[in-house]
Formats: sequence, structure tokens, C-alpha cells
Amino acid sequence: MSQQTELTTLADDMAVFHIGTRVVRHHNLQANTEYIEHGISFRTLPRPTGALLCTFATVNDVHFGETECGRIDSSPEGPIQRSAEGERPYPLIMNESAVAEIVSINPAVVVVKGDLSVDGRPEEFAAFDQCYYNIFADRLCVVRGNHDAYRGQNSYAGDQWIELQGVSIALMDTTIPTETTGRLEPSQLEWLETLCAQSTSPVIVMGHHQQWTGGNRSDGYFGLHPDCSEELSAIIDRNLSIVAYTAGHTHRHRVRTLSSGVPTIEVGCVKDFPGTWAEYRVYEGGITQIVHRISSPEALNWSERCRHLYKDFGIDYQTYALGTLPERCLNISLRS
Repeated sequence: MSQQTELTTLADDMAVFHIGTRVVRHHNLQANTEYIEHGISFRTLPRPTGALLCTFATVNDVHFGETECGRIDSSPEGPIQRSAEGERPYPLIMNESAVAEIVSINPAVVVVKGDLSVDGRPEEFAAFDQCYYNIFADRLCVVRGNHDAYRGQNSYAGDQWIELQGVSIALMDTTIPTETTGRLEPSQLEWLETLCAQSTSPVIVMGHHQQWTGGNRSDGYFGLHPDCSEELSAIIDRNLSIVAYTAGHTHRHRVRTLSSGVPTIEVGCVKDFPGTWAEYRVYEGGITQIVHRISSPEALNWSERCRHLYKDFGIDYQTYALGTLPERCLNISLRS
């Protein structure tokens, strides 16, 4: 059987292919240039204008403490994946490999957008801290997700304003304790608008829950409540400093465009297929998002086993989770 060849990562200067569990990296490419490699044609991303000011990284949905991947409630259908006997727990494999890759880019900060744990137990938070805080220390910025507060916990609660060279990050706590869905309180939205109105740098807003952008309007929407989503979009409309909203939660890569032209972005999870983290290169004239597939042999062995999660339910998980290349690797434009 021939192995599947996927172009998983693209930047202005590189392209990364995964051929089964083999990784082929092409470096020192020219920006905005057509290439053909491994039978796939592609164009490298244009490089935003001006100097590179800083680089930072994000992860989400790391799920320390999880032991079953692909289970829906108590259903025996799946396929449900588990660590094999004698194998290290898969959250450790995926997160330690992600950390090792992130270290190599020497980021100014590492932002964790929620779901540090599977159930918010102290030992799960301790495992997260050991993996991330022990490496990144004061460069780590963390906000909780729904899995971290199902029992009403308040660890990693609250909003943060992070100022870097060339960009500010508004890290928002979208979690409703004991609930799966998300929200932003009026006080949070006021905080966001005040700071964005004063900002002299581009602002990326980040949270765990993805925005609602249309379709069935429901209080039970899986992501950020429609009312909050619309209020966030209105703040984006009024504040040209805001250039993107990025989230996790859905375990997928997806980009939708708001009426303002600003992208609302979802980044896939660390813990299963395709197993990713995101790099952001901040230039004077724009910001590049580059999603990397975690590529240690141990990590690829696990994430490949998760490629067909939920197949018994008729879900094409690999297509859903991976998204398209332009939804993973893209330039974020500044507004004026």
C-alpha cells in the first residue's frame, strides 16, 4: 500500500511533508515562489514587509490525564485509541514532543489556550506544569478551558494582556465553570475594548472557545455563545488594532472571515491527529501563522493511530481535524 503524502506546513521559507511517518523538510526556499516536491505543487507564503520583530507559539487542548481518545460518552463505538501496554501515556508523548519543537524557535512567549487537563484534577495540572512551566517559566501564559473547570475549578482563570515587540495578545477566559460552552462577560468585553482602543500595536485576541459566525443560533452552541460572539465581532469592527481571533476547543484547523475582513481562526489539538502547535512570526507589516505537525517518531506513531477517530459515527476525522493548508498556514494582515 502506498503511503499518503501530505504537505502539512508551509511558510515563506520552508515546506514540510509527511509521507506516512516519514518527515521531509525543505528549507531555504524563496518567498511567494512556486515549487513542485513529492508530486505536489505549492507556492510559499509571501513574507510580510519589514523586519521580523518577534516570534511566539501557541498550543491548546493538551489534555493531561486523558487515557482514551475518540470516546463519545459511554458508547463503545470509536475506534477508541489507548496507550499500549508499556507505552508512555500519550498526553506526555505529544506534549513533551511539542515542547521540544517549540524550544527550537526560542519564542518570546508560549500561549496555552485551554484544556490543560481532562478533568481538572490536581495531578493533571501538576503534570502540565512539569511539562510546560519547568521549561518556559515566565514565558508561559495560560488560560483555562472547559475541561479544566467541569467541577467548578478556578485554576488558570482570568484575562491577560500580553505585550510583545510588534504585537499585543489579549488572552481571554471564555470558560463557564461546569459547562462545555463558552462566554465573555460584559466586563471582559469592556476590558478588551478599552485596551484595544489604546493599543499602538496590532492585537491578536485569543481564547479557548471558537466564535459563532452564523447558522443555527442556540444557547447550547458548542463554542462561544452567539451573543458574545456578535459582541466580540462588534468590538473588532470598531477597533482596527484587532487583526485576528484565535481559539482551540474544536480540535480542528479552520479559518472563517468576519464581515470586518478579520479572520477567526481555530487551531487543532496537541493530543491526537494531526497533533499540532502554532508558530507566529510578527513582522512590521503583518503576522504569519505557521502550524506545525508534532513530528518526533513517538508522536507520529501515536497521532497516525488517531487519524480515523469517530469513524464508527460516520465522521471523516482526518479531513475535519487537518483542515486545508491555507487554514493552517497563512498571513494575517494589519488594518488601517
